Amino acid sequence: MEFKTLYQELTKSTEMLKSLLAGISQEEAQVKQSPGKWSILEVICHLYDEEREDFREHLDFIISTSLNAGLRRQDEEWHPISPFAWVKLRKYNQQNFTKMRNKFFSEREKSLRWLKSLRKVDWEAEYKRRLGTMSAGDMFSAWVAHDNLHVRQLVELRRRYIERITKPYKIRYAGDW
Repeated sequence: MEFKTLYQELTKSTEMLKSLLAGISQEEAQVKQSPGKWSILEVICHLYDEEREDFREHLDFIISTSLNAGLRRQDEEWHPISPFAWVKLRKYNQQNFTKMRNKFFSEREKSLRWLKSLRKVDWEAEYKRRLGTMSAGDMFSAWVAHDNLHVRQLVELRRRYIERITKPYKIRYAGDW
């Protein structure tokens, strides 16, 4: 694993997210394609919560465990996260889109500064949890991949928006989706 490359990927995906979320109104952010699908607002609320309560925190937990051998936290459990339940519990689709977008990007900047400050990280350091073992490298890699998953999701939501606003005109000429 090349930290510098993955850090650059996280930085790039942050810029992609900024572009995909630019110019979105509150109303558009709340549109759901179907009851089981997420809105743009739900995606950004999810990203915000994951940034604060999952990836950065859990990567820090794994790294701290390896750096403080005398203070091993292997007997501790990560606090529970419930990303899918949070959508309803935290009323994601009722939040203020602009506020949540700004909060996410503020947290992301904290994450990027924190990542850049890391020195001599053992990416092989592992945390053994109920669901299996995860290394620091696994967690950081998953963080980068998680961004890509939601970039793709937002691109698809933007495509649906274009399909909706161009009606009754057809966009087939643009190519297969």
